[in-house]
Amino acid sequence: MMKNDVTTPLSEREFVLERVFNAPRELVFTAFSACEHVSHWWGPTGWTLPVCEMDFRPGGVWFYCMRGPGGEDACGKATYREIVKPERIVYTDAFADTDGNVQTQMPQMIITLTFTEHNGKTTLTNHVEFASVADKEATLGMGMIEGLTQTLDRLEVHLAQM
Repeated sequence: MMKNDVTTPLSEREFVLERVFNAPRELVFTAFSACEHVSHWWGPTGWTLPVCEMDFRPGGVWFYCMRGPGGEDACGKATYREIVKPERIVYTDAFADTDGNVQTQMPQMIITLTFTEHNGKTTLTNHVEFASVADKEATLGMGMIEGLTQTLDRLEVHLAQM
């Protein structure tokens, strides 16, 4: 497994995580664009994705619920802002309940995924921006980096199988 590279944020409300995959950019981008792929790798180790509804277009919504090994559910609702195939995906990500209602008391994030290919490998840059430092600290305190690292480990395995 490749190692993540967490870089210095542009501001106190942001962080950037990079990961290099041994796969072409088009393939890595495709893995983010449809539930048929995302359902195989989204979530930390031991979690499944029993709910995945995706309208992959600007203005479209992705609603998902992960299920943990103890049967607990964790859901999110993303609204796509920009999609430039195969270069960039920008979306707002929010915590949601199992009915898809955004949990407004929880932090929301603007996620910018950038896919850059070099010599057949793809660097995925995951730029996350929060509304406040407190929102960033709360989300990181929930284990976001660890969960994202495990999720990207699972993506690496899925890419090898695609």
